[in-house]
Amino acid sequence: MIEKFLCNKEKTLLDALDKINKNGKGIVFIINDDKKLCGILTDGDVRRLLLSGYNLQQQIAPLLKQDFKFVRVGEKYDKAIKKISDEIHTLPIVNDEDEVIDYIEYRSDVHLPIVSPHLKGNELKYLIDAFLSSWISSRGRYIEEFEEKFPDYCGCKYGIAVSNGTAALHLALRVLGIGEGDEVIVPDLTFAATINAVLHSGATPVVVDIENDSWCIDPEKIEKAITPRTKAIISVHLYGQPCDMEAIMRIAGRRNLFVIEDCAEAHGATFDGKKVGSFGDIGCFSFFGNKIITTGEGGMCITNNEELKKRMAILRDHGMTPERKYWHEVVGYNFRMTNLQASIGMAQLERIEELLRTRQAIEDLYREKLKDVDWLSPQPSNLARRKKVTWYTCYLVDERKIARDDLIKELKRLGIETRPFFYPLSEMGIYKKFVRASCPVAHKISKSGINFPTNLNLSMEDYQRVVSTIASVGENYKGQQNYA
Repeated sequence: MIEKFLCNKEKTLLDALDKINKNGKGIVFIINDDKKLCGILTDGDVRRLLLSGYNLQQQIAPLLKQDFKFVRVGEKYDKAIKKISDEIHTLPIVNDEDEVIDYIEYRSDVHLPIVSPHLKGNELKYLIDAFLSSWISSRGRYIEEFEEKFPDYCGCKYGIAVSNGTAALHLALRVLGIGEGDEVIVPDLTFAATINAVLHSGATPVVVDIENDSWCIDPEKIEKAITPRTKAIISVHLYGQPCDMEAIMRIAGRRNLFVIEDCAEAHGATFDGKKVGSFGDIGCFSFFGNKIITTGEGGMCITNNEELKKRMAILRDHGMTPERKYWHEVVGYNFRMTNLQASIGMAQLERIEELLRTRQAIEDLYREKLKDVDWLSPQPSNLARRKKVTWYTCYLVDERKIARDDLIKELKRLGIETRPFFYPLSEMGIYKKFVRASCPVAHKISKSGINFPTNLNLSMEDYQRVVSTIASVGENYKGQQNYA
């Protein structure tokens, strides 16, 4: 464990930054060839040095401060803790030979965020490589590799990288020719980007209810909402759960409709062993900072249709024809991803199965530790033919026993970040006119749904604290409210 904190003084600032990134504590302990402590560097120190004109290839040794704090073996705890400051929460522990053998950490304001990017693979290495190549805009080898390897992972032939997930949906609608006078069916429970993309394309969204078990769009409600103006269905694989793609594709085939899959929250999920995004005409992904894999901002459209791929590439790049530079035959968009973003995406993609396994392990811990909490119900994970993935760990709160919003407030007070489910689209004034039938299931699920921390940068000890706090908060609340 301590090796993650150690960096030789002959190494560079880049090497130190790599160690800081991997240990996740914002600090690195600098040693000499005899493994004796020579100094410390924080991420803030590195930023200040770069702003002062130094570069990442600068050797560490001449940059070290002479006055730095450390703890010696046998030092009293109260004396050691006094050396901790608001800027430095972690200090090295050295033995009598000044060799680093451990570290001490203390935070008085422990906060457990619901999610943060897990960037502990080749992200920094590839990002620096892209930066040093000078290909920092929308061309470069990482863009090409990401557009090849991500769709291949999803079981598709072609990929078009874009600036964000909303742009992916917008591009998909436009390339399919959907616009004014057309209707697009969307689920009531989803992030607003889904319906906004339809509105940006000039088409009319039609909001329908969701299934009670999967929380995804209900095929029966799709069937009832179809009119002669309906041109497409957007199937949102909500909170990592796949939609019933067999039923949706059957309806689309019978009614001659396009299918766009919104896979923003479901990278790697499968239906009948086939990955989401590969069923419809176009699959749309988000790589926002809270997604399963991230590029910071970013997204991608994937398809098996070569003609759609070519047209998406043109529309994404200002409508410029690839054969004749600066010649425009259609009005396009600037929806491009940068090579810098794609470099992070490639490093994330290398680790996607590891990231999915870790997320699943976090959810499994919740399920095991909260299985006897009678006012919490986990997201269904055993639906036939569907293999969901863990984006956030999702639960429904029995509001007859505890108010969901009260739980959120109390956990926040205790330093644990959570968030409620999305509001139903039909509940918001700007979208109400697009609802033709009531959506009781979406309202029920939304009102009681909560997302618990699913942050890969937290330890399993942190999660033990989270689950025990959740259970105790609920019991205390019920006792105060005299619930049975």
